[in-house]
Amino acid sequence: MAQWRNGSGTLTFMDSERARETDIPLRIAASYRHRSRGLLGQDGIDGALLITPCGSVHSFRMRFTIDVAYLDRKLKVVAVRTMKPGRLGLPRLRARHVIEAEAGAMAGWGLRPGVRVAISQGDGSPGDGA
Repeated sequence: MAQWRNGSGTLTFMDSERARETDIPLRIAASYRHRSRGLLGQDGIDGALLITPCGSVHSFRMRFTIDVAYLDRKLKVVAVRTMKPGRLGLPRLRARHVIEAEAGAMAGWGLRPGVRVAISQGDGSPGDGA
């Protein structure tokens, strides 16, 4: 199995309501340093951030409200939550990865529980979340 690497990539999934494939620009945070930094100190994000491995997140010291999607080992969305700054998210037992985006973005994209996503890294290689 391949390992995730810090960098950029693309989040792809099928939006069944609109019957179209959706591609979202993605930043990948796989090292301890990048995972702990996350979106802290930023005023927003274009696209989304994948934090891996990760089972829960917090929004302490965040400057904006975020949407959080918890993914299992097979990259299936387990739950989607909106978190205001200064909150602690509950750990999700099956979650192995987390996707963060600006509040409202995931609803606009059609990302909801049950949807399976695919992630390709900036070099074009698929990540499998090993």
